[in-house]
Formats: sequence, C-alpha cells, structure tokens
Amino acid sequence: MRFIDEVRVRVTAGDGGHGAIAFRREKYVPFGGPAGGDGGRGGSVIFEGDEGMSTLLDLTYSRLVKADKGNNGAGKDMNGRGGSDKIIRVPVGTQVFNEKNNELFGDITEHKQHLVVAHGGNGGLGNIHFATSVDRAPRKASPGTPGEVRELRLELKVLADVGLLGFPNTGKSTFVSAVSAARPKIADYPFTTLIPKLGMVSVGGGHAGGGANFVVADIPGLIRGASDGAGLGHRFLKHVERSRVLLHLVTLAHEEDREPLGDYRALREELERFDPALAERPELVVLSQGDRTDVREAHASLAADFQEEEGITLGMISAVTGEGIPELLEALARIVHEADPQNEEEEPGESTAPDESLEDSATDTR
Repeated sequence: MRFIDEVRVRVTAGDGGHGAIAFRREKYVPFGGPAGGDGGRGGSVIFEGDEGMSTLLDLTYSRLVKADKGNNGAGKDMNGRGGSDKIIRVPVGTQVFNEKNNELFGDITEHKQHLVVAHGGNGGLGNIHFATSVDRAPRKASPGTPGEVRELRLELKVLADVGLLGFPNTGKSTFVSAVSAARPKIADYPFTTLIPKLGMVSVGGGHAGGGANFVVADIPGLIRGASDGAGLGHRFLKHVERSRVLLHLVTLAHEEDREPLGDYRALREELERFDPALAERPELVVLSQGDRTDVREAHASLAADFQEEEGITLGMISAVTGEGIPELLEALARIVHEADPQNEEEEPGESTAPDESLEDSATDTR
C-alpha cells in the first residue's frame, strides 16, 4: 500500500431542503389552514479517526467529498427527511488545515474521534410557521440554507512515543524489527526505509505484567539539508514532531566525511532548524551495530568524545546479538512515562528515580 501523508480535498455539506407551501384539503373543511412541512437538514461531512489506517491514500481517489441534501417539506405537515452525513475514515494522527488561510481546523488523535469539517444547511420552514391572526393562510415558506463548502489540506503525522533518528544505514530498521513485531524492509544500502514504520514495544511484560508499552517510529534516514527540504526532509521531519522522546542511532560509516559525533551534530542542527522545540525533547544517543568489531573497538574513544564535547553518555547496542537492548528499552520506558503529561503527578509512595542498572545506557535528557 502506498504511503500518502498529505492530500488536498474539497468537502461540500448537503443543502437544507425547502419548506413547503400547502393547505389542508379535507372534506367539510372549506377553509383549511396551512399544512406545509419543513425541509430536512442537509448532511454534514465528518472525518473519523481509525487506528487501523496508516495512509491517506483513499482520499487521493476522491478529492471531492459531498454529503446528501435534505429533502423538501411536503403537504399534510410532513417534514422532509434529513440528508445522510458523509463519514470519511482517516488515520489517527491526521491534522486538518483550512487551505485558504493555512489555519489548523482540527486534529484527530484518537480512535473513533469525530471532526465535523462541513456542517449541513438548515431546512427551510413550511408555511405553517408563518400563520398569523391577520394572515391565516400564508403563501410563504423559507428555503433551505446551503451546506458549508471548504477546501482542506490533510496532513498525517504519525503518533509515536519514541522517534528513531539516524543517518541512512545506522541500523534503525534492524532495531525496530528486534524490539517489536514490526517488520520493516532491511538491506545494506541507504534509504531502505522510505516511509515511517511504527512498532509496539513491550517492556517488563506490558500492562498485564506490570510493565510498560510504548510505540517507536522508524523515521526514514535523514541527510544534511533535510530541514531545507533536501532529499525527503520536510516530508519526514514532520513525523518527529509528535514524539515524546528522541532516540539517536549513530555508528561508524564507510564514508570519509562521516563520523558518529559529526552525524549527531548534523541531525541536531536539522531538528533545530526545522522546529526549535524538537531540540528541547528528551533524547538518548547510542552507538548501534555493536556486533561489528570496528564499532566495539571505537566505542570507548567515541564515548569519551561525546561526554567531553556534548555532555552525553554514549551507550552501545547490537540489535543482532541483543547487547544493551534491555537496558535501553527500560530507559526509554522510564523517560516516556515521565514525559507523559498525565503522569506528572505521581501517586504517593511512587518514585521516578532511575534504576542504577541503567547508568551504562545512553541517558541524555536535555
């Protein structure tokens, strides 16, 4: 399935039905009063969050979305039937913008959440509402009002607790595959991952076992200049915005102009240029591919450089052998818990002090 994270669409709500002009026509009632019914309300256009969807692909085939009109009123005080609402399912994490002024119209962050993007028109009033003591047989009714019409832009930003960052070929997809049930494409060449992938990670048995669950997003490999739109920079950087914690993966590269500390600084610069608030998120930095001999031998000196120049404790992991993975996941779970606004007030007796066993993992939370 193609991953589409931005689409433009025109939505048109249904017009309200017209009120009717009618009179009673009954035997032995020579001067029947007004009996015109009201018009039905037009249907609205509604976006509904669906956690089972991961792309806006469906809307690329239906750029025009229309709800049903309301039926007109009829005689014998019969009101017209209201038009059916048009409900469009969209992925959770979809933001809706008004295309004309670029204002955020709404943000769909929960499953089954409804967002009315165009209200249907009101039905007109039948002539029964216009009867007075002076005019007992009014030949007057009101028309229905038109439904709202909007030009919208939908942007999908993945919802994840942990945003996984790193240059191409730093082992991000391998990491996600090792710690979750997600199976992203893995290969030894740049830009293997071309769309964000989500993986659910369970630590300590998950909720049932008293542990924790969190979602990791494998953000496609970024390059220098991503904040200016180089490569697919803007398209992917926006998916980091909702992450509570950033996990940077660095490793020894085969390119002459690449080294771990420089890669980390380059990514930090791209994040700050794209959105300064991202630079303030809690973050962990680890050296990946620790099963490689050259990586293991370089870890000590690299860790000293990161500590001296950036004040960061550089951990080391191997998604292949599992080395360092349990400690890293525990650290991530703790930081995700602390970054959740709902957990700001701890229950009496609870402690959020880090476990001493995590001291060897990457724990920079600037």
